[in-house]
Amino acid sequence: MEERPYEALTVETLARRLGDLPALRDRIGDPAGWRVREVGDGNLNLVFIVEGDRGGLVVKQALPYVRLVGESWPLPLRRSFFEYHALRRQQARDPGSVPDVLHFDEGQALVVMEYLDGHIILRRALIAGTRHAGLGERLGLFCARTLFRGSDLHLPAAERKADLALFAGNVDLCAITEALVFTEPYFAAPMNRHTPGLDPIAAELRADAALKLAAQRLKTAFAARAETLLHGDLHTGSVMVRGDQVRIIDPEFAVYGPMGFDIGMLIANFLMAHCAQPGHGRDRADYQAWILSVIRAIWTSFAAEFARLWRTERTGMLFPRTLFEDQGQSWAADAACSGWLGQVWRDTLGFAGLECHRRILGLAHNADFESIADEGLRAACEAKALVLGRTLLLGQDDIAGIDALIDLARDIAERDWL
Repeated sequence: MEERPYEALTVETLARRLGDLPALRDRIGDPAGWRVREVGDGNLNLVFIVEGDRGGLVVKQALPYVRLVGESWPLPLRRSFFEYHALRRQQARDPGSVPDVLHFDEGQALVVMEYLDGHIILRRALIAGTRHAGLGERLGLFCARTLFRGSDLHLPAAERKADLALFAGNVDLCAITEALVFTEPYFAAPMNRHTPGLDPIAAELRADAALKLAAQRLKTAFAARAETLLHGDLHTGSVMVRGDQVRIIDPEFAVYGPMGFDIGMLIANFLMAHCAQPGHGRDRADYQAWILSVIRAIWTSFAAEFARLWRTERTGMLFPRTLFEDQGQSWAADAACSGWLGQVWRDTLGFAGLECHRRILGLAHNADFESIADEGLRAACEAKALVLGRTLLLGQDDIAGIDALIDLARDIAERDWL
């Protein structure tokens, strides 16, 4: 297939075009018996589930445009190249955290990977009110392991610089992040939209100079602080769950940036799920408390695992052991770790605030709010998240730790902001 011109797959053509690939035939059997369905509900790509006599797999293919918008917004196919390489690195750095990759075809911009049978998108589980044991702990471990092991704290300098150069080519998806997350929510961009009833609060946020300055400082950090390889789009729609099993998907926005970006995006989506719960049932107070416990577990698990890796796997060029532990100054290395985590925490708060704003005022919304049919109720839930986002963005230096964040989220969600 790599020698053929690019052609988007369809349910009807997939078996014919991919049926000769040993990786697929060996996994699921004779293509004559394949059952194919297209299930992509994201903003960018085609996603097919292919099932045969021996099992199933997933085929994900990039389209030459943004699927959410259409052909008027062209997008390079090479994003599948970055997704493939990100998946390989995430699998190596946190084994079992992502689907196994079975085949990659750069010319056709497609990745064939493990079918996570029985798993569902985490966002849907949160809307349904389903609990998953160990969820926060597992997500925190993923963040700590992938972010630490992809940085100059761990990687040999040459390997890390080669990776930085490789992922620096993911220019077009970076441009989407730079526009949709950091800039467009704060003015009347042409593709923005928001729920009727939010006009006053949207106007207030867009007139807030301090807020916009904070957003641009974080945009500067995203562009300039290449600390580690990020997933780049880590939210509850990029996580699949089944019982206590957790897998991370869709790292096509992978790029080098500040560690707090991934964690902030992830925590923000749980905060929005918390704010949205009144729109999904009469009494979700217990479930809201569970969501907050997951947020706490994400951060505490991340911080504990990061500190463990700092002590045991700090083999890169930063904070070398020859300067500290080897000279009997472990206390200084521990202090440096605490300082590093303090900066990650402040970044996490700011990036979380941005995510709350862009998912409500920008182009790409999420189902936590969009699935609330009553517009008045939806606006009331979204207003809570907008206020929380502003508080996080402007309070990066004032929210002392995870307990303070949980208390803040609970307080804001209990009040009416319209």
